[in-house]
Amino acid sequence: MAAPAKFLFDHDFSVPDKARERPTQAELAEKVAEAEARAYRAGYDAAQREAKVESDRRAALALEEIGISIRGIAARLASIETRMETEAVDVAVAVARKLCAELIAREPLGEITALVSDCFSHLVSTPHLVVRINASLYEPAKTQIERLAAHAGFEGRLVILAEPTIATGDCRIEWADGGVVLDRAAIEAKISELVGRYMASRNEAGRP
Repeated sequence: MAAPAKFLFDHDFSVPDKARERPTQAELAEKVAEAEARAYRAGYDAAQREAKVESDRRAALALEEIGISIRGIAARLASIETRMETEAVDVAVAVARKLCAELIAREPLGEITALVSDCFSHLVSTPHLVVRINASLYEPAKTQIERLAAHAGFEGRLVILAEPTIATGDCRIEWADGGVVLDRAAIEAKISELVGRYMASRNEAGRP
């Protein structure tokens, strides 16, 4: 075991140790540098946090504005699409009516003879059949209808009547227990009603 060190009574405890209480310039500079570094890091971290909060806030606002813009664009596109579809349907119906009118003007008996022929094919044994047509088409229609009856083997009584109130291209066919009507005005009205219902349902489905 090592011998204890001897106290030589050569240190005066009444006098402060100035050398130990006063740091050197190098130590002061080091401590200042450390304090500055801590302050810089603290300030930098605080600035980063503040910048992130601001960035998040701006990003949220930007996303909200983008969402509003997208919803506005979608609404406008839906409105444009509906308008274009409506216009397309209107044009299609107008074209169909024009073509139908031109077809009737060119071949006024076309649909009439087709309908009469179909009736003959299903009503061969009917004892009595009446065909009512426009008065201006009576003569040519009578000849064609009688020819169709003979070709179909219809042996019943065939009556063809001229009706001034029936529009050109229309006709009315009657038999004992039934009948059929070709009425362009009624057909156009029904088409307009169906188109209106369709567009109304499309508009209703497109509403938010």
